[in-house]
Amino acid sequence: MTLPMSLALFDLDNTLIGGDSDYLWGRFLAEQGHVDGLEHERRHQGYYQEYLDGSLDIHEFLGFQMEVLGKYEMDTLSGWRAQFLEEKIRPIVLSKAVRLVEDHRGRGDTLLIITATNRFLTAPIAALFDVPHLIATEPEWVDGRYSGRATGTPSFAGGKVTRLAAWLAEHGETLTDSWCYSDSHNDLPLLRAATHPVAVDPDAPLAAAARAYGWPIISLR
Repeated sequence: MTLPMSLALFDLDNTLIGGDSDYLWGRFLAEQGHVDGLEHERRHQGYYQEYLDGSLDIHEFLGFQMEVLGKYEMDTLSGWRAQFLEEKIRPIVLSKAVRLVEDHRGRGDTLLIITATNRFLTAPIAALFDVPHLIATEPEWVDGRYSGRATGTPSFAGGKVTRLAAWLAEHGETLTDSWCYSDSHNDLPLLRAATHPVAVDPDAPLAAAARAYGWPIISLR
């Protein structure tokens, strides 16, 4: 008899990597002169504060986040992304996070990264960890290029649970004996859905919730 495998869910930004990939993408674009650095930083900091406060309008933020994708051809964007991965992402891949993923892989668990950041940025980061499954916010693709808008349900806060439910049904997986790792209080709906929620270098609200629920708190830094 084949025993059912566990599902291991990983948030990405500030969980498996020591930074926020979307923020670093904006910094990279500014450094390369592709966006107005001061204006981009001002807008991003405003959205980031709303994210910390739990008041972020995800649809408004995604319009800002994906605007640049609609302005350039895919060949140009892909070249920028390859440079971005080498300069900004590889240096912040956390060795303890790699070991955690490998530990679950060694157990035979199904590995899934679930992130609010868009698939254009996060698909190659998931590949760095050799994680085969990814739920990410989906950029809209129209007539051979990105539109600059998101499509479908953003995988943010409760939207992660919605997207995960669809993924589970599609792949014949369940949350039986599942693990979930995240740094953010915005992922509390997802963490509550898992059998084994783990707070990873958590923000203050998640740390408080983890202590109240008796969840493990770990550091991958």
